[in-house]
Amino acid sequence: MKRALVTGGAGLIGSHVVDLLISEGWKVRVLDNLEPNTHKRGKPAWINDKAEFVEGNLCNRDTITAALDRIDIVFHQAAYGGYMPEIAKFVHVNSFGTAQMLELIRERNLPIKKIVVASSQAVYSEGAGNCPKHGLVFPSVRPIEQLQRGDWEVHCPVCGAITRSLPTPENAPVGGETVYGLTKVDQEKLVLLWGKQVGIPTVALRYSCTYGPRQSIFNPYTGVIAIFCTRLLNNLAPMLYEDGKQTRDFSFVEDVARANLLAAETGKLDGLAVNIGSGKGTPIYEIAELLSDVLKIDTAAEINGQFRPGEMRYLTSDMTLAESAGYRPTVGLSEGIARYIDWIRTQSDIRDYFSEASEILKNKGIVHRVAR
Repeated sequence: MKRALVTGGAGLIGSHVVDLLISEGWKVRVLDNLEPNTHKRGKPAWINDKAEFVEGNLCNRDTITAALDRIDIVFHQAAYGGYMPEIAKFVHVNSFGTAQMLELIRERNLPIKKIVVASSQAVYSEGAGNCPKHGLVFPSVRPIEQLQRGDWEVHCPVCGAITRSLPTPENAPVGGETVYGLTKVDQEKLVLLWGKQVGIPTVALRYSCTYGPRQSIFNPYTGVIAIFCTRLLNNLAPMLYEDGKQTRDFSFVEDVARANLLAAETGKLDGLAVNIGSGKGTPIYEIAELLSDVLKIDTAAEINGQFRPGEMRYLTSDMTLAESAGYRPTVGLSEGIARYIDWIRTQSDIRDYFSEASEILKNKGIVHRVAR
């Protein structure tokens, strides 16, 4: 019987990975610190009772050492996420926590057979673009001075022409233009480099925007679908940054869980960073409209000139590599949103946490407004 450790196994993706592994006959241990921003009511009821649950901090050396005992495969989902302003916490949890875990496996010569780490589309600076003159280009992040003018377009880095969005392949430049993105670069590079050094297969999955049942209704910084839903259910308008026409690639959480299992069981992706998405870009304003229609709450989204520096304009995942290993997403956006809303209707006391958070982000300089 295969034995897995799922760090962050109480969260959106981690808990679905746990369920899938158990259904496939794996023995699973969950390590999760139940971060209050995400798990405001403590240990969630959805944690699989067939899994061994350990409440503890990934960054605690003794905790992670014990969690790794008699484990074959590590699904490293734990991370501090979103647009929170705590720089040090991002680095401590995501970068240091990952580095320490790898160090311990090597120091103690633990018999780990593979590590699958959760990376993110946030590692990219901007999605790939097509310039009418120069063809495929990889623009850098849009300058804040440009955004302050209300110019949301992505311009060719060579001639300045407006580009057309293209699916972004894994060989696009990475760097991370937010603190979160920067630490996801750290996580994936640490794991992939370490794997090559010690001869243990590793895979970094660059998730697109993942959504679905169990997405936290408490965390006001992550998950645009969850944020829009909680606002609509409180008769508040969804707030759109820029002009709302920026696109994202949305993945249903059960598909992402299947990608993790595939990465663990195939050797075709070993040593690689791999996009995991739907291969389709959807404008954010369409998400707001779709949610409004499904919920039957006629509240139009608001645009007030706010933007987040470092946020990419267009991102659609090029799925060629994942598909070559046999990955196929199975849940479309309409079905996935319907299933998410069916779930969120079962939750009690759904409040709007975004309004207060929005003020914090503005005060910390994370959200800006167009110069008038």
